Amino acid sequence: MAKEKKGVRLEHISKIYQDPKTKKDFYAVHDTSLEIAPGSFVTLLGPSGCGKTTTLRMIAGFESPDEGEIYLGGEPINALTPNKRDTAMVFQSYALLPHYNIFDNVAYGLKLRKMDKETIKKKVMDILKLVGLEGMEGRMTNQLSGGQQQRVALARALVLEPGVLLFDEPLSNLDAKLRVSMRTEIRRIQQEAGITAVYVTHDQSEAMALSDQIIIMEKGVVAQIGTPQEVYYHPSNEFVADFIGEANFLRGTLVSADTADIGGHKVAVAASGHHVGGACTLVLRPESAVLGDKGQLPCKVILSCFMGSYQNYHVMVGDTLVKITDFNPKNRKVYQVGDDAWVAFTSEDVHVL
Repeated sequence: MAKEKKGVRLEHISKIYQDPKTKKDFYAVHDTSLEIAPGSFVTLLGPSGCGKTTTLRMIAGFESPDEGEIYLGGEPINALTPNKRDTAMVFQSYALLPHYNIFDNVAYGLKLRKMDKETIKKKVMDILKLVGLEGMEGRMTNQLSGGQQQRVALARALVLEPGVLLFDEPLSNLDAKLRVSMRTEIRRIQQEAGITAVYVTHDQSEAMALSDQIIIMEKGVVAQIGTPQEVYYHPSNEFVADFIGEANFLRGTLVSADTADIGGHKVAVAASGHHVGGACTLVLRPESAVLGDKGQLPCKVILSCFMGSYQNYHVMVGDTLVKITDFNPKNRKVYQVGDDAWVAFTSEDVHVL
């Protein structure tokens, strides 16, 4: 499908904007270096204003970096206009041509490239088959559902056989159920096409489901790069731990390489290489802990709520609120509000920050 898998490299990229209110300059993206492997699916993830969309637009050529250089397949591309770069963008708004049918929307970019009719027809039909719109090429785009419009936008980008496919929050206009099925489709199509993809979202579950690597951004800088498993189980700081899923933070002191003191209770932790004797924070995911009559930390139950597949608990450990998601509670003791209990977990279930 793709002529050549191309990687993307950002070397010390910065983008400076002016705040319209204060008239002061600020870094939307600051001194960012990234390496995106050919054929991989990488997601830029973070809250509004973290710099993820600005980074994507600089790769596409819609914005120019104020500092640093961007490389596509080893070629520096800062000086190239968007249409001269070997990239294609799938926009949040789809940006379809309303007076054209599906075939003509998808063929549009190929016609601009002056391809002959037979080649265009074959390429368009092949791509429509890949995105599941075979037999619908004569339909007008205003007769399509949101999910179908999204597929047309994807086909239009893919038919150009770009080295890198860029996605700017492409599912944010769809309802929740359709988002889940479309992200599965996008991942399937990307893997079948063997294309490099860079995807922007603020939706953590979307990033987890799609990505080979997640790049988490905070205030214009990269907070962490890793596989979904790495950023979830081994977050680099509290911001990452809190942004990816739910997290409890237990504060205490590291008394040895594999033991922490939390409120006077000794807790086994996986050896971390942190400074013994120093303050530490343990990250404990709600699903990694259970309530029991014995365990690591004593607590008092302040919320006990049956949610079907799990029992949702809020407990107080000293003056720290801890959330616990106890899956499959059917044959287990269920604790009620006011009960005294213990929070139980293993050393592998906590991550030392």
